[in-house]
Amino acid sequence: MRVAVAGGTGMVGKFVVAELRAAGHRPVILARSHGVDLATGVGLEEGLSGSDVVIDVTNIVTTRRKTAVDFFSRATGNLLAAARSNGIGHLVTLSIVGSDEVDFGYYFGKRVQEALVRDGGVPWTVLRATQFFEFPEPLLDTRSPVVMMPRMLTQPVAAQDVAEKLVEHAVQGPSGTAREIAGPARLDTVEMTRRILRTRGRRRLVVPVTLPGKVGKAMTGGGLLPHGEYVQCRRTFDEHLASLRQVTLAGR
Repeated sequence: MRVAVAGGTGMVGKFVVAELRAAGHRPVILARSHGVDLATGVGLEEGLSGSDVVIDVTNIVTTRRKTAVDFFSRATGNLLAAARSNGIGHLVTLSIVGSDEVDFGYYFGKRVQEALVRDGGVPWTVLRATQFFEFPEPLLDTRSPVVMMPRMLTQPVAAQDVAEKLVEHAVQGPSGTAREIAGPARLDTVEMTRRILRTRGRRRLVVPVTLPGKVGKAMTGGGLLPHGEYVQCRRTFDEHLASLRQVTLAGR
């Protein structure tokens, strides 16, 4: 099966591409580095040509509502238009657990994305996942001795597990809103960050930040946890730290 991966060079996208190859499928990467720009639509028609399924893991780093809504409106709209014209039989989209409940700027963009997919005229699956084990790490790749980390109670999941589930859904066919997926344990993002730093042997001051108002209350009070029936993935945060430790020791 030929599967186009929108955002195939990103953190989750790389795992998706590797998982597809391991399963004997033919991934096609849709990313600017491969001549495809979802935000403008440049290269999309050619990129989707001959594909059977699209897995969308595109992302933008922002906390601003306007920026997020604008990006996902344009990128998802362009992707759907190209998918329709190419006769794509299934669009699998990654979203976030709690994005429909917590009024955080970025999540408004994910709500728009989901709505477009549901009404986009292409058979679809939306898979919501909790925050990744890897979530704090981009904030650590700076020279600053201080890390400002938002407090969030989550049930984090490995990006690898998310990729595997996305590929499973791509193979199984359209299922609409899929059961949410999460990791095996509840953790606070501040504690996750401190444990990652200890594992990497880095000294940084982690400053907890509670977002104001209803957003902060929802993030710390369970708004980002799965509700009802969900799929509990197998990899643990301790296993993630063990793999980080191996990489750190190998780099010394």
